[in-house]
Amino acid sequence: MAPDDITLYFWPTPNGQKIAIMLEELGEPYRVHYIDINSGAQHEPAYLAISPNNRIPAIVDPDGPDGNALSLFESGAILQYLGRKYEQFYPTGERRKAEIDQWLFWQVGGLGPMAGQALHFRAHANERIPYGVERYTREVTRLFSVMERRLQDRDYLASEYSIADIACFPWVRRWPDLGQDMTHFPRLKRWFDTIAARPAVVRALQVGADPAVRVNA
Repeated sequence: MAPDDITLYFWPTPNGQKIAIMLEELGEPYRVHYIDINSGAQHEPAYLAISPNNRIPAIVDPDGPDGNALSLFESGAILQYLGRKYEQFYPTGERRKAEIDQWLFWQVGGLGPMAGQALHFRAHANERIPYGVERYTREVTRLFSVMERRLQDRDYLASEYSIADIACFPWVRRWPDLGQDMTHFPRLKRWFDTIAARPAVVRALQVGADPAVRVNA
């Protein structure tokens, strides 16, 4: 690895996978530093200096905008930064950028948190709480329906493949765990299958897939 490669602080969650997908799509070299959130590595002081919210993902770019290293947390901010830096998947025109931003923010403020709650109540809560399961599963169904309507007359959320699609895809990928039936969302299923077949996405989903190769840089 070159000293100017971006370091991705990562665990194979939907939010971590967003950034792996983006880096693979860009074709830029990067190194992966695994943050084992199951063992509490996200609370270690060295990582908190990079990601003060003790969440993954985060990146460190040794070649920041002013030539100095830049550390960045929050997946949406990272996607925007990488899109601007490499001028890919995030157009500079204000109209197109605004169209992408609304769907990116919809994901980070809606789809991700609601899907995360659904996963918690459906699979990880210490006791089964029917109200929580029903509330968040129903909300994910609503959000999937929003995407289904949006894709009625376009291939991607902002017409062309962008960071908005990259942000949403790893969450939609969890549809079986979220209690969703994709036969009810044929346009969303077509969108999902198209993105899942992209070579960069295939490569990104292999990052961290094998615990045996999770050796920190």
